[in-house]
Amino acid sequence: MKSTRLALAIRLTTLAVIAAPATVFAGGFALNEQSASAMGVANAGAAANPENASTAFFNPAGMSQLKGTNMSFGVAVLDIDAEAKSASATDVVGRPVGDPLGNSTGGDIADLAILPNFFITHEVNDSIDVGFGIHAPYGLAADYEDDFVGRYFADKTELKAISFTPSIAVNNGKGLSMGLGINIMYAEARLTKFQDIRGVLAQKNGGDRDLAGNQADTYESKVGAPYSDIDGDDIAVNFRVGFLYELSDRTQFGLTAQTGTEFDLEGDAVITNFPSPTLTPVTLSEDANVPLAIPESITVGARHQLNDSVTLLAGATYARWSRFEGLDVFSTEGDGGQISQALGRTGDQPLSHVTEKWQNTWQFNVGGIWQATPVWAFKAGYAWDESPVDEFVTARVPSSDRHWLTLGTQWKDAQSGWTVDAAVGTLLFTDDPKINEFVYQYDAPSQKDPAARDSNYKGEYELNAWSASVQVSKAF
Repeated sequence: MKSTRLALAIRLTTLAVIAAPATVFAGGFALNEQSASAMGVANAGAAANPENASTAFFNPAGMSQLKGTNMSFGVAVLDIDAEAKSASATDVVGRPVGDPLGNSTGGDIADLAILPNFFITHEVNDSIDVGFGIHAPYGLAADYEDDFVGRYFADKTELKAISFTPSIAVNNGKGLSMGLGINIMYAEARLTKFQDIRGVLAQKNGGDRDLAGNQADTYESKVGAPYSDIDGDDIAVNFRVGFLYELSDRTQFGLTAQTGTEFDLEGDAVITNFPSPTLTPVTLSEDANVPLAIPESITVGARHQLNDSVTLLAGATYARWSRFEGLDVFSTEGDGGQISQALGRTGDQPLSHVTEKWQNTWQFNVGGIWQATPVWAFKAGYAWDESPVDEFVTARVPSSDRHWLTLGTQWKDAQSGWTVDAAVGTLLFTDDPKINEFVYQYDAPSQKDPAARDSNYKGEYELNAWSASVQVSKAF
């Protein structure tokens, strides 16, 4: 019976994670919502505080402090309100973007995200523990209205990732434990936008930009603007190693490090409504791939039991987001692909390029737990989360640093082994992101692409968010 329930839980978690429209705009596209027990303290000291089976994610070495078999299943809800309060754009020939397709600010671009998780650990013997987890480590989703004034820069941006994480921990029986986890990740991504054809039309009519602008306006008013839709998926693997050291009965320290990797998202690029030489709409398609770098990271954590009722937690994470230098779509068909020929792409140049040049980031967390009664505990936490987006803020990822404030509670019945955690949090963004986006060269990512000429998008965004999570754990 237990194995049947376990298999059902794994299947439900897998389906839910793949379906979840994960959304995040700070800390890159990594997700913090892995556990309600950790969320209650804003993930403070998670590398040193193995409360339940979710330690298989935060620090696999923590499994050595769990007795018997432990199972944990939870779900988090994340809702970000992200909307441009001002927006304007110009097209390739320098005209303001607007009619005939409209000139809205794009509306609220972030949907509600539901992020489930499942973890299980088992004590093999006094020295060895094993575990397994299913969770969503990365996610991103943004969707503008079709009449968005910056539609030639962004429409939909989606990244959904699910990780299967087997892990093992060993301990020396003297307070030191070491753990190793393997993240087998499956990711799907989709990038869409409306295609500005004015540059292509200008090339066809001898460089006459005014004629190209008039032709494009007429064409778009009749059949709509060409629409670029790129999707792909891939599997990637990285590793997490962790250490946990018990300094005393009241104090312990944890450290965990994750290796970097890269998805090579392979799929199709399709442009609908593209003008043929006779200005009739055609559909172009080409095999394509999108490289996506996943950063290395290192996390340290500390837990100190101040007295029988109060526990203090602290931690910090450093992530090498500078691996993410650009969002590029490459053809896998060479110069002969339909889209390559229509756009005049040759050689190693991508079908499209967005300069990102992210920076490395820090996240700092502090929190506390008050064990009010043997059954009830109350939690609070604060985290400062640095955004990797620096100089090149884009319409696809409008981001700024954020403060994360959380509250949580835990009910635990030691006799039955059941534990229920619940947590809520609010995200306060330090600044309203300001965007001044151009099309940059692939070979010189800080210089404007002369082929894109006057194409530009400017916007200022207002961001706020809240999150909530519940988790049920059982010790057998």
